[in-house]
Amino acid sequence: MTAVIQTIDTPDGPFTIVADDAGRVLASGWTADPDAALARIHPSLRPDTVVEGETDAATAVAAYYAGDLDAVGAVEVRQHGTAMQQTGWRALRDITPGRPLTYTEFAVQLGQPSAVRAAASVCARNAPALFVPCHRVLRTDGSLGGFAWGLEVKESLLAREAAIA
Repeated sequence: MTAVIQTIDTPDGPFTIVADDAGRVLASGWTADPDAALARIHPSLRPDTVVEGETDAATAVAAYYAGDLDAVGAVEVRQHGTAMQQTGWRALRDITPGRPLTYTEFAVQLGQPSAVRAAASVCARNAPALFVPCHRVLRTDGSLGGFAWGLEVKESLLAREAAIA
C-alpha cells in the first residue's frame, strides 16, 4: 500500500496526516516529524511506500480550526485493534464537542463500567488523533490526564471546543 503524508500548519502547531490509498486516515497528530506519525500506525496497516501529497483530510482539519467542529468526524479512518478498541474508537467519535467525558464515564459508555484502565488504553492507542477525538476524555478528577501530542495541545483543543459548542 502507498500512503500519502501531509503536514499542515494549525494554531496548535504543525499537524501531520497519513492517509491510505483510499483516503482513510491511518495516523495524525501535532508534529512535523513524519516518523512520529508513522510510528503510531499498527504494524499490520503500515504502508510499504509513503509519498508527500495532499489529503482530503487536511480540508477537514482547516474547517475544524475555522469553527466547524464536526468536520473531522466525517473523515474516514482506519485502525487495527481488539474488538473493545474498535468499539471505543467508534464511541470516541460520538462524544459531543465541548462536553468531555471522564475515563469512568467513557468506560460506562462502552458498557464496561469497571474497565476504566481499558478505556484509557483505547485513548492511548488511538492513531488518528483529532479525527478520533481521544482528547475529549479526562481523568476522573477532571484533570487532563495524558495526550500523545502534549497536554498544551489537549488543553487548547478542549478550550476551542468549549468556546464554540
